[in-house]
Amino acid sequence: MASQADSALRDPFRPKKAMSPNDKYASLVAASGYLPLVLRGEDYLELLPVAWRAINDYGIQISYRTYDSPDLGPHRREHSGNTAKRGLWEVHYDPYDLSQVFVRTSDGWVTAPWTQWPLVNAPFADFTWQHARRLASEAGLDDTNETAIARVLDDLLTRAEHGPDTRSAKVAARTRTARPIPAPAAAPETEHRTEPEPEAQPPAAVAEFGLFDAHAEAERWL
Repeated sequence: MASQADSALRDPFRPKKAMSPNDKYASLVAASGYLPLVLRGEDYLELLPVAWRAINDYGIQISYRTYDSPDLGPHRREHSGNTAKRGLWEVHYDPYDLSQVFVRTSDGWVTAPWTQWPLVNAPFADFTWQHARRLASEAGLDDTNETAIARVLDDLLTRAEHGPDTRSAKVAARTRTARPIPAPAAAPETEHRTEPEPEAQPPAAVAEFGLFDAHAEAERWL
């Protein structure tokens, strides 16, 4: 909501004072209370980040990933009707799950999966995708070829799922266990000296405190 004052908003008790939408909302919440509502699936889609893309014959491309669905057929190479965005289509995506995108059309939302999804078949985030592109580039692969990146991504997610190779560590641990345990070395003999007993100290004086009288304490402050 905007924070600037709106000339159309007025407080009935202070009609000369202009209010911002945030001020008006805060005053209404203070007067009527706040009722939290559970978000629906469509509300979740509305809150996702947006990318404006064209719907081509092959689908939609975002960051070298191609998304497509048969439901996009009637909208391919068509103007979205949004002249402010030069006819591009409103595409919502989850940066923590790039396996699919959601396209707003005149017929409602269309879910378009990633075309290379069968090669990976595991959820992945945007930063995971970017890391897979860097690994592909370091390996001498084309980091704009989504099929090559998908294979690197699948290997990356597989290694992350199974963890590091612990076979060598297990073999080394079993080898150490099979070795005979050496007998502990005999402790060197030391001269035993009897420590002198500490001198008895007289008990410390204890300060006595009287009982707390609430009435007497109150009289002191009157």
